[in-house]
Amino acid sequence: MNKVLEEFSKIGIIPVIALDDAADAAPLAKALIDGGLPCAEVTFRTAAAEESIRIMAEQFPEMLVGAGTVLTTEQVDRAVNAGAKFIVSPGLNPKVVKYCVEKDIPITPGCSNPSDVEVAIELGLDVVKFFPAEAAGGLNMIKSMAAPYTKMKFMPTGGINAKNLTSYLDFKKIIACGGSWMVNKDMINAKDWDGITALTKEAVATMLGFKLLHVGINNEEAGAAMSESAKFADLLAQPVKEGNSSAFVGTMIEMMKTPGRGTHGHICFQTNYLDRAVYHLGKRGYVFDESSFKYNDKGELTVAYMKDEIAGFAVHFNQK
Repeated sequence: MNKVLEEFSKIGIIPVIALDDAADAAPLAKALIDGGLPCAEVTFRTAAAEESIRIMAEQFPEMLVGAGTVLTTEQVDRAVNAGAKFIVSPGLNPKVVKYCVEKDIPITPGCSNPSDVEVAIELGLDVVKFFPAEAAGGLNMIKSMAAPYTKMKFMPTGGINAKNLTSYLDFKKIIACGGSWMVNKDMINAKDWDGITALTKEAVATMLGFKLLHVGINNEEAGAAMSESAKFADLLAQPVKEGNSSAFVGTMIEMMKTPGRGTHGHICFQTNYLDRAVYHLGKRGYVFDESSFKYNDKGELTVAYMKDEIAGFAVHFNQK
């Protein structure tokens, strides 16, 4: 998988944008970045697309900007010359795909059936767009179609929204979802940049799905930990389960038998996608302690601590 598609996988949501006025490109790009999605697929459905890509690419170099609804090699050239870092098309046009592959331009063509996927494999691709996702059978169709193509991954677009986003992303062969619900045309026309930022933040929060899992409290020694555990157990009517290094009161409180991470203890949050959480929080300036990372037998990240404490507590995230 090329670096652009790897970035897609970390971002998780690719905003699909149609702009009628290139003057809206800069404020829209800023709204997306402020909302936590430094990425945009600008569709070539409008005359403003090329200039919009140029503005976004020049004024926001940290943003991953590409062109969507690309139908011809001439459009590929215009998009790339304007600064597009990737190409997306609604269907699989072998001529366009070959042109991009030969020029080492990342391209994700639309596929909705096994024959399309086999053409994509023959052309050397390992990721395709599944379009129109919901109309073409949705997640069940992707799962059925993916079974015989073990190395192919998908980026569904069309009908994806906040309600079905995580059901798609939970399937490991989906690297990201394209969507426009956070950048709908009415909001763009109204120049509601604050509203777009808010919806973008909401989309990222929905994807990551942070949930408080437990609070860990440091104790000087095991006797104190067990004594304090008994108090919480009585208060919350929860059982105590003693382990080697700590005791859990239900699932909410972990009483450490000796001082652990954090001045006072630690706070554990669960997330739907830990690798994406580390990426998005990193973009917001939060630094993780890579020495704390734990992985399962599949090489997937399962635990990650932040470097800095908050209010005297170490903070870590667990994969759901």
